[in-house]
Amino acid sequence: MPATRQLSALKVGLTGGIASGKTTVANLFAELGVPLIDTDIIARQVVLPGEPGLAHIIETFGHDVLNTDGTLNRAALRTHVFNDQQQRKQLEAILHPLIRQNALQAAESLNEPYCLIVVPLMFESGFNQQVDRVLVVITPPEEQLRRLMHRDKSDEAEALRIINSQLSHDARESAADDLIHNSGEPAELAHQVEALHENYLKLSMQREPGQP
Repeated sequence: MPATRQLSALKVGLTGGIASGKTTVANLFAELGVPLIDTDIIARQVVLPGEPGLAHIIETFGHDVLNTDGTLNRAALRTHVFNDQQQRKQLEAILHPLIRQNALQAAESLNEPYCLIVVPLMFESGFNQQVDRVLVVITPPEEQLRRLMHRDKSDEAEALRIINSQLSHDARESAADDLIHNSGEPAELAHQVEALHENYLKLSMQREPGQP
């Protein structure tokens, strides 16, 4: 009798606007034993010396985006792409496929019911097409603004500029499979995470062999 194929972990993509509380939510899931795959960490790994991502960046933007030790000079790279939409798209075309590939490989290697993949630019990068569920953290706009100003020590105008440059709350909410409302109450946030955790465990058990 052929062996039953092991189902890969159910992939839940976590996203939300800047200062919405994604990290807090991710850590609450981690406390429940859920594996986390953080694409911000992967983004730093794929541009280390010797990695194809860094080689492609040098080929596209030149050696002036490097530090003297051969590592990526992030400030210099930001200068290239900050006000140039075409160059920003070139950078995204290099990084997004590598980040996606590494994140999905990490998910496929897990022997767990489900995992959480944290992707700040979930919809903008098309990563929502690669996961089974999309979980969006929603924060009241005034609370998001307050947190961002406090975190970055920025004024209101700068914080609003950053928030308004991102996908809107309504757009994220309408595209989500699941929502967490983060109004700043820790007990309520933990309760929502626990409820979703139970639901994801059930969903992972309902899949049939042969499903992704």
